[in-house]
Amino acid sequence: MVTLNKIYTRTGDAGQTGLVGGKRVKKNALRVCAYGEVDELNSHIGLCVTLAAQPSLSSIGAKLSIIQNELFDIGAELACPAGETSPSIPRTTEAHVTRLENWIDDLNTHLTTLQSFVLPGGSLLNGHLHIARCVCRRAERSIISLEEAEGVDAPLRHYMNRLSDLLFVMSRSAAALEGATEHLWVPGASRPATA
Repeated sequence: MVTLNKIYTRTGDAGQTGLVGGKRVKKNALRVCAYGEVDELNSHIGLCVTLAAQPSLSSIGAKLSIIQNELFDIGAELACPAGETSPSIPRTTEAHVTRLENWIDDLNTHLTTLQSFVLPGGSLLNGHLHIARCVCRRAERSIISLEEAEGVDAPLRHYMNRLSDLLFVMSRSAAALEGATEHLWVPGASRPATA
């Protein structure tokens, strides 16, 4: 466990932060941006967990709570300098990815087949799951940039890719469980007719 008895240290005032093991890097380094966006995603998912507190949504909330812990693990994994690991930091494996795929398949079997892309919204939880999905995609892009520069383990990248898919399916499942209408994209629907 981590003990946090002092919140500010002033060690970051010069625009640097410490990675696992103590190496100092700029706060806008690719690695810091990647785990910072994973942290942002975790915050959005925390809001979704809160919105999924009602009994009819408890299965979504329970899965999201597991994901929150795993995102903290991923953040710690990304905070290790390139080529280094720490025995105290769990690693993302393909088993984690497979579990996400199983959740996607299970949730998707109860949903109607899409005839178009969906527009985010319809319920508060649906909308926030879509926001989380978008932040997940941004974090994934940052992780790919980091991978190109310094290397990232493939299962971690796979996890983030699959997580955005899960968040999409969860948004649809939440709408169904809440009885909310899913609004579909109608190409050009709001454009004025041309002569």
